[in-house]
Amino acid sequence: MKPSGYSLDATFAALADPTRRAILVRLPAISKHLKVLERAGLITRGREAQRRPRKLEPRPLAEATDWIERYRRVWEANFARLDAVLHELKSKEKKTVDALLEDVKPKPKQRRSK
Repeated sequence: MKPSGYSLDATFAALADPTRRAILVRLPAISKHLKVLERAGLITRGREAQRRPRKLEPRPLAEATDWIERYRRVWEANFARLDAVLHELKSKEKKTVDALLEDVKPKPKQRRSK
C-alpha cells in the first residue's frame, strides 16, 4: 500500500533538495525537511511515547530508480543514433571538402617537347 499523497513527482520534488537527500543518508531530526520527506512517502513516522522515530521507506526510491533507468536507456539509444548520424555527416563533409580541394589543387605544368 502506498503512503497517502505518494507519487513519483513527490519523490523527485522531495529529492530535489540536497539537504533532504542528505537526510536520507543520515536521517537527522530536522523537522521541516522530514515533513516534506514524509508527505512524499520517502519516510514514515512512528510514535514511542515522546519520541517520533522516522524510518527510511525504500519503495519510493526504488520506483524512482526504475523510472530513471527506463529513461536512461531511451536517452542512451537516442544519443547513440545521434552519434551515428553525426559521424556520417562528418564523413560526407570530409569527402566533399577533399573533392573541392582536389578541384582547386594546382595542376603540374607539362613540359613542351622541342
